Amino acid sequence: MNLKSALRNLQSAIVMCAMLLALYSSAQAQQAKKMPRIGAFLPASAAATAQLVEAFREGLQKHGYVAEQNCTLDIRYAEGEVERFADLAAELVRSKVDVIVAGSTPGVIAAKNTTSTIPIVMVTTGDPVASGLVASLARPARNVTGLTALGQELAGKRLEVLKEAVPKVTRVAVLSNPTNPDSPLSLKGVEVAARSLGVQFRVHEV
Repeated sequence: MNLKSALRNLQSAIVMCAMLLALYSSAQAQQAKKMPRIGAFLPASAAATAQLVEAFREGLQKHGYVAEQNCTLDIRYAEGEVERFADLAAELVRSKVDVIVAGSTPGVIAAKNTTSTIPIVMVTTGDPVASGLVASLARPARNVTGLTALGQELAGKRLEVLKEAVPKVTRVAVLSNPTNPDSPLSLKGVEVAARSLGVQFRVHEV
């Protein structure tokens, strides 16, 4: 996914996050005033995701939420270590955040396994229904909402685009991360497209 696509997904996630915070603020109106706390954890480092974080801050500001003025932004970084997701999610829950923003299927799964009450906004996932994150796209239910990258459909579409660009291609290598729960679904999309296009593909796990 390129940076433009990531920013578009982030913008939509910001809208959902703002809506959840608005509901939270309304619920708190009858109680002592409390600054809403937004939690997020990212798979890469602070330096690698600086542009996304800045876009997130700007998006929140457009919806009336300015970090450290009328809301608190608590961001954790996995530094490229996916196995840290569970710990980062637990840290955010302990810090009593009011909403969690998480990207990637493993990240959202980690957040969902950590809390069943705090709202979770997923920025990008492969297939949240097949992964068990939501009941359906129309009615997510539970405490998870957000966006999906439709990984299975897009995986097949990428192969179609490759075939259009290089009509003579007959064999394709596919790189796959076996630790990502989205990988089997994406490979299924490639398999279906390859069959219709008459293309052979070989999977290489990385």
